[in-house]
Amino acid sequence: MTLRLLENPEVALAIGYAPAALQPVVKALLNLDDSLGAVLRATGQPMLAQLRLAWWRDQLTALEGGEPPAMPVLVEVASAVVGAEVSGQMLADMATGWERLATAEELTPEILGAYAEERGATLFRAVARCAGGGEPAGLAKAGQGWALADLSRHLSDPAAAGEAQRMVLAALADGPGRWPGPLRVLGALSLLARMDAAIPLDQPIRHGAPGRVARLAVMKLTGR
Repeated sequence: MTLRLLENPEVALAIGYAPAALQPVVKALLNLDDSLGAVLRATGQPMLAQLRLAWWRDQLTALEGGEPPAMPVLVEVASAVVGAEVSGQMLADMATGWERLATAEELTPEILGAYAEERGATLFRAVARCAGGGEPAGLAKAGQGWALADLSRHLSDPAAAGEAQRMVLAALADGPGRWPGPLRVLGALSLLARMDAAIPLDQPIRHGAPGRVARLAVMKLTGR
């Protein structure tokens, strides 16, 4: 069974690793990501999914110029995330990444790589910019690995799911060696991606298992 991100107890634990002021940022971005992914989960027609994701992209781009529409997710993003360091245009790349999945005839490594950059690297960069500590080397790669690990558990095509899973460890191999304190929430998310990718796709993930929680605690303490 797969879980939506904010329903996952391990993700909730990871969010708690962020400084209090950064936690609304992480929650808003994960809510946004869940909303974009829900378009694909609810829509079986690629053209309709593309239209809906184009609407999200337009709304995110427009956040810089006025009041957000009366949609809680966009209100949350406008309040907690969009500002001097993170633009609505930047966040619109997340919708573009999801749109690639909706319109691709085949999920090639190139498509998967572009999707991972636009979805995962954008989300990780936005968190880092809001934290104000700069972007560690390898942060974008870690974000790509996180996005691919999540995707691999939702694809019905075994070949594409396997390719996504193989790409996870390659991306995470280039991640930060040690995560700075304010960004250990991202370190925890990338660690979860690494642990998930080590589990065969035909086996369930035991969210909240003691060994996984203990490993997350090590990340919180050491950044590794």
